[in-house]
Amino acid sequence: MIKSDICELLGIKYPVFQGGMAWIADGKLAAAVSNGGGLGIIAAGNGSGERVRNEIKIAKSLTDKPFGVNIMLMSPHADEVAEVVREEKVAVVTTGAGNPSKYMQGWKDAGIHVIPVVPSVAMAKIMTRLGASALIAEGGESGGHVGELTTMVLVPLVRDATSLPVIAAGGIADGRGVAAAFMLGACGVQLGTRFLSAEECTIHPTYREKILKVGDLATMVTGKRLGHPVRSLRTNFVREYAKMEFSGMSDEELSGKAEGAFRIAVQEGDSEKGCFLAGQCAAMVKKVQPAAEIVREIMEEAEPILRGASAWVK
Repeated sequence: MIKSDICELLGIKYPVFQGGMAWIADGKLAAAVSNGGGLGIIAAGNGSGERVRNEIKIAKSLTDKPFGVNIMLMSPHADEVAEVVREEKVAVVTTGAGNPSKYMQGWKDAGIHVIPVVPSVAMAKIMTRLGASALIAEGGESGGHVGELTTMVLVPLVRDATSLPVIAAGGIADGRGVAAAFMLGACGVQLGTRFLSAEECTIHPTYREKILKVGDLATMVTGKRLGHPVRSLRTNFVREYAKMEFSGMSDEELSGKAEGAFRIAVQEGDSEKGCFLAGQCAAMVKKVQPAAEIVREIMEEAEPILRGASAWVK
């Protein structure tokens, strides 16, 4: 069985994180992943503190294993959510879309492991200095908000820049990706898109159907003009939005065109108005299965690959 430093640090069986996908990663999904031996993560998204507290209570009612909360720092509710996770003493906080420095000491004082998502070496160094427990190096292959660097490039660069454990994210959907991540210097992986097919994932059936049927060129990135690039499936809405980015439309109006689009995709499955976030690895997701089975399957796939690595050394 594959074990790593992150397993010992967090008290989990497998070095597998479930990504904090806004409007998707709720207490039920997080608990299912944690019960399966990974680290389930609740996504705060733009939710209020009380909404996040409710999801934490749901997770606690379904598992006695460690789980985390992902906080999107650009959310208007970030301050109150930061306080809620401290009060609830969740095991792990992961962060994205900003710098969590003003919250970190309070979380650490509460015994919470802080594991920021970093898109660059510069941010990795800052988070290391501030006392993060580990780092998630997320490449641009991932779904949702993305950076410039690919996972193949970012993970070894971050690994060289820090003494902290590094979790690889972006484009990983099976055991081959897990094995590759370990070879790049990571000691764990984070998967988002693969868990869209989990039985416990409550996305609209249309969303799941799209993920199960897409091909290799199914995603594209929009939002670069506004400074917040996002990877999603190529729907009519996304294609039209991409055209608007090159029009004379004001930034304010352009931003308004995307408001609520992801929620519509998750809850209503509307292909004309919804934005279906997904990573490039969506084409590798082929079946619906329990979250625990996903965790176990990818680790069972990775083990013989890692054992066989010596075959390449003559």
